[in-house]
Amino acid sequence: MATDSRPDTFDSVDWDRVEADTGGVPVVAVVEALTFLAFGAALAYDYLIVPEGEPTVLDWDVTAVEWLFVAVLLLGLFHVVVPLARSRRMTAYYWRQFRKNRLAVASLGYLGVLLVIGVLGPAIWAAPNETISYAEAYAPPIFIGGDLASLDHALGTDAQGRHLWHLIVYGIRVSFEVGLIAMTLAITIGTIVGAVAAYFGGYVDEVLMRYVDIQQTFPVFILLLLLIYLYGASLFLIILLYGVFGWEGTARLVRSEALQRTEEAYSRAAEAAGASKLWVVRRHIIPNVSSTVITAATLSIPVFILGEAALSFLGFGDPGTFSWGRTINAGRSDIDSAWWISTIPGLFLFLTVLAFNFVGDALRDAIDPRSDSG
Repeated sequence: MATDSRPDTFDSVDWDRVEADTGGVPVVAVVEALTFLAFGAALAYDYLIVPEGEPTVLDWDVTAVEWLFVAVLLLGLFHVVVPLARSRRMTAYYWRQFRKNRLAVASLGYLGVLLVIGVLGPAIWAAPNETISYAEAYAPPIFIGGDLASLDHALGTDAQGRHLWHLIVYGIRVSFEVGLIAMTLAITIGTIVGAVAAYFGGYVDEVLMRYVDIQQTFPVFILLLLLIYLYGASLFLIILLYGVFGWEGTARLVRSEALQRTEEAYSRAAEAAGASKLWVVRRHIIPNVSSTVITAATLSIPVFILGEAALSFLGFGDPGTFSWGRTINAGRSDIDSAWWISTIPGLFLFLTVLAFNFVGDALRDAIDPRSDSG
């Protein structure tokens, strides 16, 4: 019986199977697929079966932004946490480099606590509402004292009697939703555009980079104001615009790094073996610019958080969400008599942005050997 003696081409080889045969069991990929299948089923249940306005789970009416937030957290679990857990030696090496920066370690702990509070806090503390409780209005923080100070509202209350801690907790959720979702969108688009432009070169590079130039000069804030005027302010719209129009810097950084990677021996060897250009981009170029991508991702998060806070402070934010910018704006007129309403959320905003910058700088130093001046 005749057999086909033609050699396998590069693209015809099942590289995932080869990796599995050499010890890389793709159990994580199966678990991830099943997890997102369940996620898709839950999403379909919410939008196709649950009546409009009815809670999705218990008393929780899951919004579109919250669905995206859950998806981003799942992506982070499978593509950040799991790889770090599986590559213990490399993780230990990077951690030794990272922990040299004590401010970054403290910042990472602070952000971790905030993330847990932002995810679980709304299930513990009641959401603020628009009703006015004159009996509890302008209660000072407990560390200041006074007749209205109480452990029930340890950080004080605002002009409507809402607990400032509750406003801060929901502001944490909003800030992480904006920062993580917009970052994921922007980094994904920017990485793909930069890597493709660098590897394909020629007209592809020219067209993509000229579009980046145009987008960088486009007045995104004016577009945002126009869309808010036409469709109303919504957190989903703000996140979408930040993600879609916030990737130009990442694309340029990735392109600069990828131009070097296209000349490396492993890229040329893959081409000589018959690999397609898209395969080389996906399996060689993008993974080898990951240090640039990780640094850009970490440093872009505080930019998006500050952007949303600024919009909310100016009154262009989502009126249905309690972001830090909205709370700071609400206490602006009472800064003389009730300074805590604006100051405490402003302090959280300041520390969060500063922490992300410390972590981003430390990650850059840890994962990019060229940044080590020692």
